[in-house]
Amino acid sequence: MNRRQLLGATAALPLLTVLRRGAAAAPGAVPFDAAMVRQLARDAASKPFKAPDNKLPDSLKDLDYDRYRALRFNPEKALWRGEKLPFEVQFFHRGSFYTNRVDIYEVADGQATQVPYKPENFSFGTTPPPAAGSDLGFGGFRLHAPINRPDYYDEVCVFLGASYFRAVAKGQVYGLSSRGLSINTGEAAGEEFPAFRVFWIEKPAANASSIVIHALLDSESAAAAYRFTIRPGETTVFDVEMVIFPRVELKTAGLAAITSMFFFGPNDRKQIEDFRPAVHDSDGLAIFNGRGEQLWRPLHNPRDLQISSFGDRSPRGFGLMQRQKEFSDYQDLESSFERRPSLWVEPIGDWGEGSVQLLEIPTNEEIHDNIGSFWRPKNVLPARGEQAFTYRLHWGPDQPKPSALAIFSRSGVGSRGDDTKLFVLDLIGDKLKSVDPTKIKGVVTAEKAEIRNIVTQRNPQTGGWRLSFEMAAKVKTPVELRAILMQEDQPVSEVWVYRWTP
Repeated sequence: MNRRQLLGATAALPLLTVLRRGAAAAPGAVPFDAAMVRQLARDAASKPFKAPDNKLPDSLKDLDYDRYRALRFNPEKALWRGEKLPFEVQFFHRGSFYTNRVDIYEVADGQATQVPYKPENFSFGTTPPPAAGSDLGFGGFRLHAPINRPDYYDEVCVFLGASYFRAVAKGQVYGLSSRGLSINTGEAAGEEFPAFRVFWIEKPAANASSIVIHALLDSESAAAAYRFTIRPGETTVFDVEMVIFPRVELKTAGLAAITSMFFFGPNDRKQIEDFRPAVHDSDGLAIFNGRGEQLWRPLHNPRDLQISSFGDRSPRGFGLMQRQKEFSDYQDLESSFERRPSLWVEPIGDWGEGSVQLLEIPTNEEIHDNIGSFWRPKNVLPARGEQAFTYRLHWGPDQPKPSALAIFSRSGVGSRGDDTKLFVLDLIGDKLKSVDPTKIKGVVTAEKAEIRNIVTQRNPQTGGWRLSFEMAAKVKTPVELRAILMQEDQPVSEVWVYRWTP
């Protein structure tokens, strides 16, 4: 496709009605090329921002949770149903929680055709349906594929709400989410929520193991183009190619953002009366930094907002993980927290200098996502510029490449009095099978606190080791702790880092 054809197709595309608000969608198919999405994002960023279309019939504006859940797509109307392809697509209705219009296109043989909204493809429960012939667009969509057994198409991925999306691997249930882009997250001025406005879903071949989705994102501060290549399996993998076009100087962009929930666990259950030992979608932040150091930061439900920054250059990976994987860790028959996925971000190419950010927000209920993590570039993304980033998302039981070092599988914290805390850390991993027990020692350091009674011992219940110590805080302010298991002068484990707050 040459430039003249590209611009002609761009002008003809019905998706531009999304940006112009209110124009009627043009019928029929138009030529499609991935470069077109990038050009649309570039063009959008060169113009003033226009808010998404959130106009809805009154009957759909203020639905409560149960009434919105009753707006269900008919699976028999799924895209590619009955065509014996490896994927199917179902759609979400707009309403109360998800009011912004999203336009969706099917791409086949180089042609993009808009997926039409039809009220008759949905059931509405007690809510009056829209008038026949209404064109409301969609709230989002979900992919289905035979991931657990060959004769059933399970839901494996959802794009719904702003730039949020989430996925599962084989045998898992939904937990944490990712985002296309975060802006001003954790800033006092307030967060901006970019939103996917248009999707193009490429029709897969009959023998395909992956599916490609293109997306256009827009917000007050930036527009962006995305290409997702999604491969479901034992670990579900997203290859993400994104290009950001800032309208203004972006000082607080968050790339590969992850959102999760941590209510309580063995390290943090103050004043919580609950029959369950733990409630969380993720229990820690793992980082493999550019210096080759592997960090583990257990999550925390703080009394006040906590923001941690891990400076780095050319990170190798980071992610919010769910390391506790036994039913006995949670004792919850309904939520199945032990089956929630971990999400590992693998940067492709050199991301330069920046930091992995971790936000921990106080919550008194498990229904709130109170944990966030993302990569923040050190350098400002300039207005009217063009910044490309590529990364891989691994949704699954663990990091994609198991660590050669032992990992911290559980962090327990108890009291030894008003000013003294007992930390009990369990470690597992093949590395521990070959260590010399006479040469193993735990090294623990802390700022503004005294460390006492460091003990390392085998844990016969896990086949690993246990490191315990006492901490006596000297001041009533947060204390940064660091621990590692060593054999003489060689690390046996990753580095455990923790912020204790009084």
